[in-house]
Amino acid sequence: MSNLPQCPQCSSEFTYEDGSMYVCPECAHEWSQTAVEETEEKRVIRDSVGNELQDGDTITVIKDLKVKGSSLVIKVGTKVKNIRLVDGDHDIDCKIDGIGAMQLKSEFVKKA
Repeated sequence: MSNLPQCPQCSSEFTYEDGSMYVCPECAHEWSQTAVEETEEKRVIRDSVGNELQDGDTITVIKDLKVKGSSLVIKVGTKVKNIRLVDGDHDIDCKIDGIGAMQLKSEFVKKA
């Protein structure tokens, strides 16, 4: 398996190297290897009030959140310990007592 990055345009996994550039065969997007390194370093996830979040932080939910596909609700003030930051729309991976493994959006939490 190769460790080439996904395409920033279409998220294709089938990128390949062409000299000092990466190329996506699906959408024909080309980008430099240095651009990938710079974007990986700049990845900062912030909570609803602008505090920078890191792996292992404890957060508090600031809004009632309905759990999709279930009748459960994550109530305001629920504390979540030991979060893990991930890429994607829902950028926090965590385990909530009584509910289980969840993914949350950083805009609905604040750092405790």
